[in-house]
Amino acid sequence: MDDSTEDKKIIKPASTLIAIVPTIAVIAVLYLRNLTLLDYAHVLLGGTWTGIDLFMGLIISRVLRKMSVGSRIEFIKRLVPMMLFFMPTIASLAITCGIYLATYEGIFRLSYPVIIVAGLIVIILVLQGFGIFLPNELRIYFELMMPAPNSDKIYRLAMINFKLSGIQAIFQFAIIFIMANIAMSNYFLRF
Repeated sequence: MDDSTEDKKIIKPASTLIAIVPTIAVIAVLYLRNLTLLDYAHVLLGGTWTGIDLFMGLIISRVLRKMSVGSRIEFIKRLVPMMLFFMPTIASLAITCGIYLATYEGIFRLSYPVIIVAGLIVIILVLQGFGIFLPNELRIYFELMMPAPNSDKIYRLAMINFKLSGIQAIFQFAIIFIMANIAMSNYFLRF
């Protein structure tokens, strides 16, 4: 493959590694059943998910508005392959770690109103992620693969995702608040 063909490839092997490596790490943590590692993985993944959403919603969306159309497309072309794999992975793994952590600690009970509220927020986040973000990322990807990509369509879809990232961060802060209170309550109940 020559350099010009390689440059046109949007998804490269490194794009998939950012999904495979965290998944293998979480599988190892779940296998070990170490609560400290599981808690660390949950907080790290959830914090990364929230941080990226804040960064995309508050900063990237504003930066893109001031860029030329060509620069926007080049930026989005580089961002989409990573986001296409990374965000669904870390979101799914953060939720998985959270469910296992709550189960191992004995607090994953649907009779607890706080668990129900946390579950509803998770459902909202999952619906947004897999119902809006991921389909838009795929639309952007397929548009970028066209011989003559529609720049306006790419930018419009990307801006929907960037703005929704800010909204999703609000739900993530709500669930962080709930989780922190659950963790503190559970901590003090042990003593």
